[in-house]
Amino acid sequence: MSHQQAAPSIYATLASTFMQFPAADPLDSDAEVVVTGVPFDLACSGRSGTRMGPNAIRLASANLAWEGERWPWGFALDEALKVVDCGNLGFDYGEPQSLVDNLEAHVARLLGAGKRLLNLGGDHFISLPSLRAHARHHGPLALIHVDAHTDTYSGGTRYDHGSMFFHAVQEGLLDTERSIQVGIRTTYDRDDHPFEVLDAAWVNEHGPAAVVERIRARVGQHPAYLSFDIDGLDPAYAPGTGTPVSGGLTSDCALKLVRGLVGMNPVAMDLVEVSPAYDHAEVTALTAATLALEYLYVLAANQR
Repeated sequence: MSHQQAAPSIYATLASTFMQFPAADPLDSDAEVVVTGVPFDLACSGRSGTRMGPNAIRLASANLAWEGERWPWGFALDEALKVVDCGNLGFDYGEPQSLVDNLEAHVARLLGAGKRLLNLGGDHFISLPSLRAHARHHGPLALIHVDAHTDTYSGGTRYDHGSMFFHAVQEGLLDTERSIQVGIRTTYDRDDHPFEVLDAAWVNEHGPAAVVERIRARVGQHPAYLSFDIDGLDPAYAPGTGTPVSGGLTSDCALKLVRGLVGMNPVAMDLVEVSPAYDHAEVTALTAATLALEYLYVLAANQR
C-alpha cells in the first residue's frame, strides 16, 4: 500500500524558533535581523517566571506563522527581510554579572557584523547591557519605552528591573531630549524626570494616532531603541506578567504604536516581562509574539 506524504504542518517544529525562522549561528548567516532569547529573571521585584518568556513567545508565534502576506502590510515578511533565531543566550545560573557580560558581548558581536537585534526576555533588566552595546555602536540612543513603570528608580540594587533607565541615563547611553515613555501609570518624580511621559490615561483618552505623532515629533530620525514591557498593556490583554497594573493600553493600541515607527530609525527592540505561569490561553505570549512580528514588519517596510 502506498502512503501519500503529508503536507508540512505549521506545528511540526512547534518548540523550535520564533515564527519558524531558521535556527542558525547569526555570524555564519546572511540574516539582517537576529532573534535572541534572554531567559533571565534574577532582577525581578515582583513575581518571577519571565525566564520562561522567550520559549512561550516562540510557541505562541506558531499561531502567526501560517499567514503569508500579513494584514495590514500586504507583503510577505520572508520576501523582504532575512531573519534567524539564534536560540537562548547562555549565562551562569545565579550569576547576574555573567548575563551582563555575555549579553553585552553578544550584542556587540552582532552589531559589528551588521545585524539588527530582536531580544525576547526575560525581565526588563536585560535592556541595560543591550543598550550599552548599542550606544557604543550608534552613540546615545533615543529610547521609545512602553511600560506601566518608568524604571528610572535610583534606589534599586545593582541588578534591578526597575532601575535600568536610571543607570542608562547616568552612563550617557540615552539622548534624553529624544526619548519618550508611553503607558506609565505608577509614581515617578514629575519635577525631575529625564524623559517625556505619555501616561496611560493620556494614551487611552487621545488614542494611538496622537501617541505616534508625539513619538515622531520627539524622536525624529535619531537611532531609536524600542523597549516594550508587556505590562504596558492592561492586564485584561496581558495577564501573564510579574507586575501587572490596571488601566493600561489595549493590544490594538500597542500594535498601532509599533506600526507607527515606519519611516523612523528603530535600530533594536526588546520585548520583556512575559511570565507564562500567570498567562491564560497564551493571551500574553501571543500578544508579545504579535508585537515582535510587527516590529520586524516595520524594519522590512523601511527597507522597501
